[in-house]
Amino acid sequence: MAHTQISKYLPPDINPTQAAIAYGCRALPKLNEELQSEDLLTRQKALMALYDLMHDPEHVYTAIRIGCLESLKDLLMDTNDLVRIKTTEVLYIMATHNVGRDGFLEHDVIYALSFLLSDPQSACRENLHLAFKHLAQLPAGAKGIVNSSLIPSLVGKLQTEEERIQELLLDTLAACLIEDATEALASRVVPFLKEKLLSANSNIRSKAAQALIAVSHPAAPSLAQHPPGGQEPGVAARHHPHPGAPAEGQGRGGAGQRSWGPHVRHSDHQREVRGPGHGGHRSAAGATALILEQGAPQCHQGPHHAGRGPRGPQDPAVPRAHLPGPQGGHQRGCAAGSPDRRQSH
Repeated sequence: MAHTQISKYLPPDINPTQAAIAYGCRALPKLNEELQSEDLLTRQKALMALYDLMHDPEHVYTAIRIGCLESLKDLLMDTNDLVRIKTTEVLYIMATHNVGRDGFLEHDVIYALSFLLSDPQSACRENLHLAFKHLAQLPAGAKGIVNSSLIPSLVGKLQTEEERIQELLLDTLAACLIEDATEALASRVVPFLKEKLLSANSNIRSKAAQALIAVSHPAAPSLAQHPPGGQEPGVAARHHPHPGAPAEGQGRGGAGQRSWGPHVRHSDHQREVRGPGHGGHRSAAGATALILEQGAPQCHQGPHHAGRGPRGPQDPAVPRAHLPGPQGGHQRGCAAGSPDRRQSH
């Protein structure tokens, strides 16, 4: 039988540690207002509720649009440890989304997070490096970390941080070193990474090896963009060909023949033509050998060409020559430099 006694216990679906979420589009604006509250408990509950909502990228986009990132940047300087920990946790979840990483770059969150690199709370530092790790997965995010001059500080933290944070640091450094290794090399990152190769932690050894590999990556784009001697990249590529490419003056057809030239060259002694199906240039002799090897292309045999064989490659710039036929007559020849495979009339 029902009675009017009211239970002293809270309903099971209510979490007393987080703020009540408003309905619909009012939810995030209300939480943003509570993040700026003077009451400590109100700020803590708002952060707990915001953390749950930030797993949805649509909520992340809305939170950035209404100014939640600015409120969170202010909370990074809060004197309460729990507020700082939950703030970095919210930012770390936001950094797992592309829209969140873009918001970090637009609102200069990297600089605000850098003040917590020496925070006394290890959970706060771990959330900070989780956010940097996810941010560095985006090339623009890695450049943002490098441009914030944080690389020397991150390299120095390799010697003092806990092992689980060192793993996050190595992931961040590996992504940033691909973009620019100048500051890291000046901070003696290579000796530090060599020491980590001797670590008892297998994850640290693996990530240190990846970071060492990343140190060598900037050399290739730097050489391509700034070749030695002030040459243009295309000129440098021609002066320093691929090891497997034939040297200049030696084509596929034999010595003394140029290959892969930028233009077809005409001279009094030798005319270069393009081989069928190949991007490079060949001499007339090389083209002849190629045609004989692959077979000449077939053409339409009309009523007036019944006695002729396949037509060879033609060049309108070269006049035809009349060659003597087998019975003393004359027959039309191919262009100069092409094989004569025609049959007599």
